[in-house]
Amino acid sequence: MDQVLASLGEEGRFRILLDAITDYAIYMISPEGTVSSWNAGAARLKGYTEAEILGQNFASFYTPEDRERGLPQRALRIASEEGRFESEGWRMRKDGTRFWAHVVVDAIRDSSGRLIGFAKVTRDLTERRTAQLALQASEDQFRRLVEGVTDYAIYMISPEGIVTNWNAGAERIKGYTRDEIIGHHFRSFYVPEDREAGEPERALTIARAEGRYEREGWRVRKDGTRFRAHVVIDAIYNDDGTLLGFAKITRDVTERQRAQDALEQTREQLFQAQKLEAVGQLTGGIAHDFNNLLMAVLSSLELATRRLPPDAEVSRWLANATEGARRGVTLTQRLLAFARRQTLEFRPVDLTRLVTDMTELLQRSLGTTIDIETSFADNLPLVRTDAAQLETAILNLAVNSRDAMPAGGRLTITAELATPHFDDLTPGRYVRLSVADEGEGMSPETLQRATEPFFTTKGIGKGTGLGLSMVHGLAQQSGGRLTVTSTPGRGTTASIWLPVSEGDTAVLDEEPELPLQPAQDTEAAPRHLNVLAVDDDALVLMNTAAMLEDLGHTVVEAYSAEEALGHLDAQHFDLVVTDHAMPRMTGAQLAIEIMQRWPSTDIILATGYAELPEGEDLRLPRLNKPFSEADLEAAITAVGRRNNAA
Repeated sequence: MDQVLASLGEEGRFRILLDAITDYAIYMISPEGTVSSWNAGAARLKGYTEAEILGQNFASFYTPEDRERGLPQRALRIASEEGRFESEGWRMRKDGTRFWAHVVVDAIRDSSGRLIGFAKVTRDLTERRTAQLALQASEDQFRRLVEGVTDYAIYMISPEGIVTNWNAGAERIKGYTRDEIIGHHFRSFYVPEDREAGEPERALTIARAEGRYEREGWRVRKDGTRFRAHVVIDAIYNDDGTLLGFAKITRDVTERQRAQDALEQTREQLFQAQKLEAVGQLTGGIAHDFNNLLMAVLSSLELATRRLPPDAEVSRWLANATEGARRGVTLTQRLLAFARRQTLEFRPVDLTRLVTDMTELLQRSLGTTIDIETSFADNLPLVRTDAAQLETAILNLAVNSRDAMPAGGRLTITAELATPHFDDLTPGRYVRLSVADEGEGMSPETLQRATEPFFTTKGIGKGTGLGLSMVHGLAQQSGGRLTVTSTPGRGTTASIWLPVSEGDTAVLDEEPELPLQPAQDTEAAPRHLNVLAVDDDALVLMNTAAMLEDLGHTVVEAYSAEEALGHLDAQHFDLVVTDHAMPRMTGAQLAIEIMQRWPSTDIILATGYAELPEGEDLRLPRLNKPFSEADLEAAITAVGRRNNAA
């Protein structure tokens, strides 16, 4: 083999080498551009045989548009002038198909420097070009996608935190144009307190160490407004592990945050409402039972005082016991007010006049260190509430404010028409009566429990913890609401929202409750009645019967509504005095039965509740527990007057 190659000479050996190369088209071109040699690789790439192409101009390998632009002649001219021409572009095969070629044209000169032709090497790079075009298309598509996204801010930052590109979403969310922000540090998006705390640098440190950083927080726009952002930062590395920068995606989640905050607030309000409702039910039940005990104690003390022989010391003890029991009545009334079960007399009330009339009382109660200021809107409409209980509520709030200002200060009472934004209030017009102080204020934890019964911040022995809870009960029972705002060190404002009295005659013409003082015209009351006393509490029933007998009436006792119906079947009664809250059959249900079967029998309903269940408001004369013998006598007298008037 070596001998064969040696016998061919140098030119023959070179020819064999060129023909053996099939991946490259290698051929010679004359100075005029005609093909003068052709290898096997050229035949394979371009499709021409040596016989077909020798003597032909190499311009036939170019696309028509390149031939029109004179690209073949330009290639030879550059190669002639510079010694070499190199480019990439589309070329044509014999069958008309195109391929992407990498072309090198070298000028060939003889020993004297005269140009004798060109060597041309062509390589088929179609597959690589196709891959490049696909990659470029993908990159273009991705770039258009990123730039077209408006709901997300998507941009790159350098390893030092400098913004290097910017999409439309970033401009919409953050407010900066591309020209305004590229080249600046991304810390400008952070709120001042986060910048001072080094949060931007910390985010990049975490992303660099862990590959990813994800957080939510407040960010700031170009115009200074803040928004809630969900941020993801991903570290970008090249193949050798060098950090190229970071990809940062920011989403504006302000509306979601607001919705979450509103939901949490609603849940908290619901929780507080459910808690207060549960406490109110418990408190109302306790107050009702306590009323029965006080009823037994007070009536027993009253009966004992009347029947015991005169004794100064014993009388003093009985008086002390009576006074203690009456304080218990006041406590029970406050509990019932919180539980919204206190009996109230709803009437139109002029707030301006009510507060003005009690200003002197307030000043005496609060002392000279408290300056009272009042401010009322002109033409303030009347509100619907119980005037006496509202006076007590204002006094309670004022005393609380005084205690919050031990060194003195200003107490401001204002009233104005306002629109409430509470789901639990009936739509309509409301007046907001506010009592504000400049005192110590309350912490959020204390404020949350402020209206709970028995909760107090005044220390042991300095308060019952029923002041605000009573005001809360009055407001809700009036169809309004109590709101309290407070800031530690800056004071507290308690506002009672009361519905405007719109002249509802059904409310204002309601039959008034019976007077609790003995009537002057005692002749209107019968001298002797046959009375049925009904109560499921034995102590209360015994004392009620004793007071009736003391008033000169004949009494039969019944411990339940069912037992009372049996007595009514057996004999006639002029009057039935019945408790309302009894098991199995209430006093109101018993009254309905009596009115249907014995319409001539009068009924007095004794109850400690503010209102009867729906469907049981029979407009019956009512006697509030605990009642005295004088209260009982006044109620019987009033029934007699009504019968005489009829």
